Amino acid sequence: MRDIIIKDAKVVNEGKISRDTTLLIRNGIIEKIFRDSVPETIMANADVIDASGKFLLPGVIDDQVHFREPGLTHKGDIYTESKAAVAGGITSFMEMPNTVPQATTQELLNQKFDRASEVSLANYSFYIGATNDNLEELLKTDPAKVCGIKVFLGSSTGNMLVDNPETLSSLFQKSKMLIAVHCEDENIVQANLAASIEKFGDEIPMSEHPKIRDARACFNSSSKAVELAKKFGTRLHILHLSTAAEIALFDSAPVKNKKITAEVCIHHLWFSDADYEKLGARIKWNPAIKSASDRASLIKAVNENRIDVIATDHAPHTEEEKNRSYLKMPSGGPLVEHSLPAMLEMSRNGKITMEKVVEKMCHAPADLFGIEKRGYIRKGYKADLVLVDAGKWTVSKENIQSKCNWSPFEGESFYYYITQTFVNGKLVYENSHPGKKGIFHEETKGERLTFNRDVI
Repeated sequence: MRDIIIKDAKVVNEGKISRDTTLLIRNGIIEKIFRDSVPETIMANADVIDASGKFLLPGVIDDQVHFREPGLTHKGDIYTESKAAVAGGITSFMEMPNTVPQATTQELLNQKFDRASEVSLANYSFYIGATNDNLEELLKTDPAKVCGIKVFLGSSTGNMLVDNPETLSSLFQKSKMLIAVHCEDENIVQANLAASIEKFGDEIPMSEHPKIRDARACFNSSSKAVELAKKFGTRLHILHLSTAAEIALFDSAPVKNKKITAEVCIHHLWFSDADYEKLGARIKWNPAIKSASDRASLIKAVNENRIDVIATDHAPHTEEEKNRSYLKMPSGGPLVEHSLPAMLEMSRNGKITMEKVVEKMCHAPADLFGIEKRGYIRKGYKADLVLVDAGKWTVSKENIQSKCNWSPFEGESFYYYITQTFVNGKLVYENSHPGKKGIFHEETKGERLTFNRDVI
């Protein structure tokens, strides 16, 4: 493999932007970072990429995606969604277990790893899913090779609800793994749903969604998870916060010092319940998108480090499925290829700095999960890198990469776009025309993530 030099970039890394910085990539690793001129002998033996005027970021690490394979591949699959991910600057993902069959045994989990090794353009890991009766299987999981255990404390797509108190206590007490949880109180949700059905029958409007899956349901469940984790000293990660109330459960200590951490997703930072009228099913997620004041509080919590990670909960469905009535319509939508452009747009609008975007989407996931040698632009680290340039473009079906071919951002204009994505030092995606589909280089595949649990 020839060396690669990325020359004269504006590097966004570890809380600062360093201009006119050059990287030498050798055998997939960041070999050296130059702050001044590069020796001609090194330049002569490398492929040189002129990054003048562009931002160079560590590759995004998305800790929550649903790529739908196996069993739901009419919506998406590991190949198509990993392509969409690298087009959006995501170089590593962690995928959820609610597929068909559900990844609740070591055998089924390993089948997903095997498939990803064959087709994924991005680096990958997979959660093993908890049920009410698979504790023994969960405890077999190798912490160095699997990102975590996923527990649904509220029912969502796939119906993997874990509601047995004895199972939960045993899992939180015995697990040496990070436990990632979906928190919504099922009893509250079902009572709210029954009241909505009584009022509207089968024609429940989308505006009811944040009332059915309300803030009380989220807070009750999240607070119980935190209580369990504190009781047993469990490493707990609460996914997709959606309410202001839940923020009080978390502190602003450095992520490396926390045993209880939190994630927020792009849609909860971008949209509010006022958008249901226009976008309807396209922004139906669980937990529901809530009020503008909730959104403002979540953004504030990100900036104050009470929320540690920004992710997507990328969960594609077909447009036909999303056009069904409320009771038959699945929750979720595609986001991986637009998550980084959306957050950079929020940076451009003054809601978050670019340095903070990189912290929450690149550094913090690596620290929080103990991912080895990724998430930073450092000598000796894997060369998972993204080049970003300025150039206005509009999301449309003509430039969407996800298999489902729709996005809640359709018609939205962004002012940054991904020009190149490198995975393990290899150029896997390039695009010189904002608003057009780029070119993929698929000769090599991503790698399985490994974890150093001593750091968490």
